[in-house]
Amino acid sequence: MAIKNVFVQGAITPEYIAKSIANHQSKTTIGAHDIFLGQVRADVIDGKTVSAIEYSAYEEMANAKFHEIRESAFEKYDLSCMHIYHSKGIVKTGEICLFVFVSSPHRKEVFNALHHIVEEIKSQVPIFGKELFQDDSYQWKVNT
Repeated sequence: MAIKNVFVQGAITPEYIAKSIANHQSKTTIGAHDIFLGQVRADVIDGKTVSAIEYSAYEEMANAKFHEIRESAFEKYDLSCMHIYHSKGIVKTGEICLFVFVSSPHRKEVFNALHHIVEEIKSQVPIFGKELFQDDSYQWKVNT
């Protein structure tokens, strides 16, 4: 199963998230959904405040990793559905940059799967964030 449309230009909007959830109401074998929303923080680093993050990726490699994570999650957990969306370009503080949505017949599966998937994304997918500061300087973000 190929993963599609992972990258979204700019911030992931609340309307985009709501539409994705609404699209699953007709899938009556699903008993539970869980979502993770990654939001850009206004971190203060060396006295400077982050105003946005500019995301870039080696898309071919990133999509291959997303596919591996997806396939592994479907093998390990009883999932009905999974969607991953990550921003590219500039995302301001307070806006959403990562949206992971998993569905299953049962709640325990979605809780466990979601945690696993987000950790795998953060540790394996080659997405790079340039933290933009209010004074127009920047630094490359280190994932934690």
